[in-house]
Amino acid sequence: MEAVTGPWKQLLLNALESNSHLRHSSFFQLATVGLNGRPSNRTVVFRGLEENTDKIQIHTDYRTHKIEELRHCPYAEICWYFTDSWEQFRVNGKIDILDESNPDLNKVQQREKSWYASSLKSRLQYLGPSPDLPCLSELPDQEFLDHSTGPVGAFCLLVLDPDQVDYLNLKSNQRIKFTSGLSVNGEKCWTSQRINP
Repeated sequence: MEAVTGPWKQLLLNALESNSHLRHSSFFQLATVGLNGRPSNRTVVFRGLEENTDKIQIHTDYRTHKIEELRHCPYAEICWYFTDSWEQFRVNGKIDILDESNPDLNKVQQREKSWYASSLKSRLQYLGPSPDLPCLSELPDQEFLDHSTGPVGAFCLLVLDPDQVDYLNLKSNQRIKFTSGLSVNGEKCWTSQRINP
């Protein structure tokens, strides 16, 4: 059975297409709730949508603070602004952490697929020293990556399952709020409402 995708997904795909000539269009901000209760925000790279869904994929190092924050509170928001088309997407949802300890075979395969889809340079980053610790060496270590093995332990796939999307188009002065809920038979469904910009 194919998952129900949000009506906002096509708006996002159109924005990605019309801004694809701009390298920065594949970056967005990911905000989580810090362990101290304060907002915690950073820029991440869009790694695609999970196949046949509207779930957004992000790669990260398992050793970063965001993993600890998401384990404490799995809800997050992304903010994505496309400079050529003047469109903003604020996407709220719950994040699933797919790390090496995940026993679900489908998620193991999904993590491996994401690992192999990323560039060698990107994969090498996960072999470096732990993020957020003081740098002990002026020169980076030369790391070796065995291409025959799967993802290294530090590689983590985050999957954001949207439940609310706030879409703003500044060129047309249009704003639409998309909200998910459950239908009478328990399946995810979406409603939309035009609201004032």
